[in-house]
Amino acid sequence: MKEKVFRYIEENSMIAKGDRVLVALSGGPDSVCLLSILEELKEDLNIEILAAHLNHCIRGEEADNDEEYSRLLCEKLNIRFYSQRVKVEDMASELGISSEMAGRKARYDFFDDIKKKENINKIALAHNANDQAETILMRLMRGTGMDGLEGIKPIRDGKYIRPILCLTRPEIEKYCNLKKLDPKIDKTNLEPIYARNKVRLELIPYIQKNFNEDIINTLNRFSSITSRDNSYMDEMTEKAFEKYVLLSKERAVIGKECFKEHSAIVTRVIRKAIENIVNSLNNFQQIHILDIIDLQKTNGGKYINLPMNIVAENAYGDIILRLKNDDTIDYSPLKIALKNFEEKQLQKGIFMGKIFNYNIFIRLIMKNKSINIKGNDYTRYFAFPVDSDIVIRQREQGDKFVPYGMKGNKKLKDLFMDMKISKEKRDKTPIVLFDNVITWIVGYRTSNNFKIDKDTKQILEIKAEWEDTTYDE
Repeated sequence: MKEKVFRYIEENSMIAKGDRVLVALSGGPDSVCLLSILEELKEDLNIEILAAHLNHCIRGEEADNDEEYSRLLCEKLNIRFYSQRVKVEDMASELGISSEMAGRKARYDFFDDIKKKENINKIALAHNANDQAETILMRLMRGTGMDGLEGIKPIRDGKYIRPILCLTRPEIEKYCNLKKLDPKIDKTNLEPIYARNKVRLELIPYIQKNFNEDIINTLNRFSSITSRDNSYMDEMTEKAFEKYVLLSKERAVIGKECFKEHSAIVTRVIRKAIENIVNSLNNFQQIHILDIIDLQKTNGGKYINLPMNIVAENAYGDIILRLKNDDTIDYSPLKIALKNFEEKQLQKGIFMGKIFNYNIFIRLIMKNKSINIKGNDYTRYFAFPVDSDIVIRQREQGDKFVPYGMKGNKKLKDLFMDMKISKEKRDKTPIVLFDNVITWIVGYRTSNNFKIDKDTKQILEIKAEWEDTTYDE
């Protein structure tokens, strides 16, 4: 096993002699296997190993046990150990993002802090071949280009490395058993409650049973082939980018002549231009790139709003990509009349639209179904407002609502001040109304109106999903 990892490290030039390598250690099988193998290889690689564990403070005693296990393992291996505790759910509420995104930000901030203090050269992450297969399938289903189909890269930004991307999950489990490492198991990974878990626990086993038993290795080979082809396309894109694109602060202008090139080059130039503005493509899908290409074919002066606070404008055939100012943000309210939909349609769920950076979904649930209606700051449940018009909009002057558990009205302005929410954030917080009655301040409070009680027969679920749905890479 260690020989396989050693070859993979060498083939991808992940580590140089004398590197100080920080291992992201969760205490689970993948990261424990990674730490142990690197410890075995440290003499051959001529490296120094450190480890870092972030406790998300979500799973209570289980999370504390993971932290203690990680500390004891490093003590046994004589590896310097760093740990930190972050209340990730509180962080998510404060930043208005999902718990997954908050956890990712907390981890990477933690790793970067240690990197600076300890002069770390590489940060080793424990993604494996199964993670690679899951990522490719998820991106394929969501819609992606060739870059996305390359999957998880062995090296990112010259500092994040993935030495066990060549190992399958069964290989990792076998190694942990042979070494009697007894890693911790996060039980939430065994529940099909998230899209990735469903791919891991349901879709891939179905494919293995009915179509291709070796689907994990097949998708990993596909990733390698795609990576090779992408390398050539990147060279061609770089030449076109230098020829057609003018860059300035928070802005890129793509010359009209660029759009006469092959469409494969055009799409890559657009993606590269976006990346130069916001340093990320996490929120962008192929449909957004095609929207920009369609915009270039229209009359000058038109513009479209894009993820990551970017606006694209047609300037006489040239495309200007720039960060939005507040006056370019589309504050148009979302409206939907429930009476226009059949009950079956509502039970399947409906995409209501997008407001600010949130995608809004609604779904009708029958009370007799087993459901956890506790929700969270971005998913709420209400007594079904039959025949109501649902409106989601920006706050307006004079807005009032009845907070849950209270009887009297409260000014929305006063509520925001009580919760110490900044003016900028207030303007970008979606407000949900049923027939002009404020029902939910997304991310914060619900109203006392339309609350669920013992007589409720039908429940309406409203979910506000932040557009960023990236996998932890």
